[in-house]
Amino acid sequence: MRYLCDEGRIPGGRVPTGRRLPNLDRRRRVCRVPSVVDFRYTTTRSTMTSRPSQPPRPAMLAPFATPCTRRGLLAVTTSAVPYLALTAAIYATLGVSVALTVALTILAAGFLVRVFVVFHDCAHGSLLPSRRANTVWGAALGVLVLSPFVRWRHDHAVHHASAGDLDRRGVGDIVTLTVEEYAARPWRGRLGYRLLRNPVVMFGLGPIIAMVIGPRIVARGAKPRMRKSVLATDAAIVVLVGGLCWLIGWPDFLIVWAPAAMLAGSVGIWLFYVQHQFEDTYWQRRSEWNYADAALRGSSYLRLPPVLQFFTGNIGLHHVHHLNARIPNYHLKRAHESSPVFATVPTLTLWDGLRAVRLKLWDERSRRLVTFAQARRCGTATITIPVNDAA
Repeated sequence: MRYLCDEGRIPGGRVPTGRRLPNLDRRRRVCRVPSVVDFRYTTTRSTMTSRPSQPPRPAMLAPFATPCTRRGLLAVTTSAVPYLALTAAIYATLGVSVALTVALTILAAGFLVRVFVVFHDCAHGSLLPSRRANTVWGAALGVLVLSPFVRWRHDHAVHHASAGDLDRRGVGDIVTLTVEEYAARPWRGRLGYRLLRNPVVMFGLGPIIAMVIGPRIVARGAKPRMRKSVLATDAAIVVLVGGLCWLIGWPDFLIVWAPAAMLAGSVGIWLFYVQHQFEDTYWQRRSEWNYADAALRGSSYLRLPPVLQFFTGNIGLHHVHHLNARIPNYHLKRAHESSPVFATVPTLTLWDGLRAVRLKLWDERSRRLVTFAQARRCGTATITIPVNDAA
């Protein structure tokens, strides 16, 4: 794992161009963001073991948290419109060319991932200046990604407020046990956890549970707004799917929709995984937990090729997003480049992200994520592992 960052040559962490910080002309709804000189260098792995430098002052990142109507609508246009067009194109190629259908399906999956990132920004109220517009677009895009907007917004807000807190796990995150908690479970509990964290289950069955089944269920005691959000989204999906099945038949509908949706779901779960699940990530008990540390040490900077960065809506710059969730996806990169404090954020390559899937348990003594085999070999706890260590 390497840590690539902006060199701390910027006095006081200020933008070195001499231009004004970004602002929003409320009459024209045009946003202006300064260009920032990008100095990069490589630091050592040990930089992540110490407490990061003082995070940027709110005033430094606040300008980047100014939504832009033009950019926000452009994000919707470059995500939902291509996805819908490609879905129609997939149907048109059925029986014509299998290779072309597969290629279009992969491309549609990429745009569906981008749709989800835009939906995610609406949940933070960061895509557009208008709160109502964020809600309307979020609810509409929620039908495409099968997620009830109001409930998802609530659960994701809990995730942001508790990421990295060992005493507040379980809402909007991937289930993670400590070594001691895993060892204390009976064999059935350990087997269940291993199956849950198995890549085949997580990325194969995970999209079905996370996208198709889970969001359709109204929890007991749910607040009226949450219940209404779930039921309204379910009703919209029934009408949309029912209409399409009546129009083209359910077999063709499943062939056109399911592969791209499942592939996008798998990619989405992997993205969410690597954003917080890497070896030197941050977990602390509530008494020692700190929001800024959780953002800067427990959220990764996933460096992707430009084309993948486009499809993922810059969400790989997750450390900036967790430090200030009001920064829209189209400003994340410049926000990252604006301050030398991001010099020590954990940076993962695509290969690092794929390898991170091996990590299963949090070792509170060494303060790192470990594999099942590592936990047993190091003697951190006595663990009886019921299946192959390589899983």
